[in-house]
Amino acid sequence: MGRSRGLPPLGGLRERRHGSPPLPSLCFHPQAAAGSADPLPGFVAWCGRAGVELSPKVRLSRAGAVAGYGMLAAQELEAGEVLVTVPRRALLSQHTSSIHTLLEEAQESLQSQSGWVPLLLALLHEYTASNSQWKPYFSLWQDFKSLDHPMFWPEEERTRLLQGTGIPDAVEKDLANIHLEYSSIVLPFMESHPNIFDPKLHTLELYKQLVAFVMAYSFQEPLEEEDDEKGPNPPMMVPVADILNHVANHNANLEYSPQCLRMVTTQPISKGQEIFNTYGQMANWQLLHMYGFAEPYPGNTNDTADIQMVTVRKAALQRAKSEAQQQLVLEQWDFLCQLEMVGEEGAFVLGWDEVLTEEELSTTLKVLCMSEEEFKEYKEQDGWEDDSEEEENSTLSNETLSRLKTPCKQLLYDSVLLTLESYGSDLKAEQDLLNNREAYEKLSRREQQALHVRYGQKRILHQLLELVR
Repeated sequence: MGRSRGLPPLGGLRERRHGSPPLPSLCFHPQAAAGSADPLPGFVAWCGRAGVELSPKVRLSRAGAVAGYGMLAAQELEAGEVLVTVPRRALLSQHTSSIHTLLEEAQESLQSQSGWVPLLLALLHEYTASNSQWKPYFSLWQDFKSLDHPMFWPEEERTRLLQGTGIPDAVEKDLANIHLEYSSIVLPFMESHPNIFDPKLHTLELYKQLVAFVMAYSFQEPLEEEDDEKGPNPPMMVPVADILNHVANHNANLEYSPQCLRMVTTQPISKGQEIFNTYGQMANWQLLHMYGFAEPYPGNTNDTADIQMVTVRKAALQRAKSEAQQQLVLEQWDFLCQLEMVGEEGAFVLGWDEVLTEEELSTTLKVLCMSEEEFKEYKEQDGWEDDSEEEENSTLSNETLSRLKTPCKQLLYDSVLLTLESYGSDLKAEQDLLNNREAYEKLSRREQQALHVRYGQKRILHQLLELVR
């Protein structure tokens, strides 16, 4: 089925995915604000003690990075060079924490929808323990005040700036899951181990900050093909690798082996140039939701816009000229639900060049535009059709969208208009704001990031309007 608004169940993390890199744009995840004492030298010294091998051809620095700390080339680099090697014992996870035995013994009681509870409990302990070996690592983020995910924005501000983008809904689900996880799993576990945890210190607010920390900085090792049925690997923190900032057109990626993880260059890098990782092919709303930033237009060619599935149903009902036709639309929708093509919380996902949920949208448009007789025949075939016809109908590139049958075009056009109505402002107003540098620079950082999300989505929606007009 198409994508549900939001991400499962507490957002996403950096599972390595690589596609065709778009044009470079300066985007990043936020890190600790500069303080009077730079914690970086202490962290680098800790890396040496932990067995982390940093190439002499790179340096970690604030100077020269797009934001916070970054990794820069101290010498010319070729493709395929190892920048840092992190032994698995230096990873911070539920398996390497000083309370790993306790977490393993309680494994059954710590199961949750997110699968993050064991790591979060390890982070709660290591972040606050005075004798934690991870103190130099945590010093880079100080009190997590630099995390500015929308979950930390006041609800009024989040709604006002992000209305229509899908982020407010995703954040609401996140916050509900965080509260449930903390009250039903984490708090009882802490209360049963008072020698290690103190709910007055290990509060819900700190837990929420650590969830955002995991969302923004953790890595998730991809499964081997034979392990696909096991479920995803738990997240883990990878020192040094998580310092790299992000652009879609990255020049390094993380490689996994049984003994260690290595950050490796993917292309030549000039001396003084910043080295970037990527978090995968992610739309701006996902980047802002999970990492706290968005890429300015037109940098993110992985950007997408959603049309809620129920919005297409609403458009079809509005086009129905009689009660009988409305009843037919509802029957067609129910059949699409049975085929698992649509759902009440699903969304059709539109990219710059094609519809990413092409089978779902193609089938939905076709079925909702059928006459009563056509629908009856289609149902008798249980939704099956000739293979060549099915393949032709399920490919929705920009070129084929313009060749849709007129009723399908009209339904899609109406659905896009309804989607655009869900935003609090129109495309022209935002274009004018982006073109006026003085006005743009007066915006707060949150206003700027939200603007990039809204503008990219609306550009994609308006492009679709032109294609099916």
